[in-house]
Amino acid sequence: MDFFKTDSALYDEWISKGIDMGLAILGALLILFIGLRIAGFTEKHLRKLLGKSKKMDETVSQFLASLAKYTIIIITFIAILGQFGIETTSLVAVVGAAGLAIGLAMQGTLSNVAAGVMLLIFRPFKVGQFVEVAGHSGVVKAITLFVTEMDTGDNVRIVIPNGSVWGSSIRNFNHHDIRRLDQVYGIGYGDDIDKAMDVIKGVLASDDRCKTDPEALVAVVGLGESSVDIVVRVWCNASDYWPLNFALLKAVKEAFDKEGISIPYPCRSLYMEKS
Repeated sequence: MDFFKTDSALYDEWISKGIDMGLAILGALLILFIGLRIAGFTEKHLRKLLGKSKKMDETVSQFLASLAKYTIIIITFIAILGQFGIETTSLVAVVGAAGLAIGLAMQGTLSNVAAGVMLLIFRPFKVGQFVEVAGHSGVVKAITLFVTEMDTGDNVRIVIPNGSVWGSSIRNFNHHDIRRLDQVYGIGYGDDIDKAMDVIKGVLASDDRCKTDPEALVAVVGLGESSVDIVVRVWCNASDYWPLNFALLKAVKEAFDKEGISIPYPCRSLYMEKS
């Protein structure tokens, strides 16, 4: 009789454990289902919400949405482990320590990712613009989470880590629609200054790319060692900057030659003492 009682108690214990395990599995499946649904819902709607912002790049939207999704999935699996009686406190501590170690080991990479997110959100420059950054200048071809790709004027590809880009000053030459073109012309000390300035103004007036508002500035800027220096500051469309620069240099030189205005060579006076 005692033997049958023992078997009965053992059977009841197995049944109880089986029920507990079944409930734990059912709870885990329920947590998994709800967690995955919440993760998918969060990713979908967060991407849609971030996509409405004009300043938010699609790459950043996808990155942040995916980050939120996998964070929820990790929390879900930790909750599932808790359903089976596994101590999650120590597991969270281990995961945190591992994350810290990985973060320290990948500090440079993560800083580039953070800088890439900042570049894509605040947009100090865009693809197709000519910029000078981190000691390099060129046309921006791509902005990713890790690097910024540029092509120089002689068609050389430059890849710069985003940490270096975000941590340095940025000169964006295409940010504004118009730019000011500055040039300096030197004339001889014996030449008529007012005549030379009128000649320059005539050249500017003959070129439609030179804007009249703001008005161009033509003025004496300095007295050099061998020339009187005249500065020219004229506004133009950003796309016309270099073509206009080259055209004005040629046109002013030809106009000076026609009007008999000299552009003196640098000269030095040499004094020799007899011993």
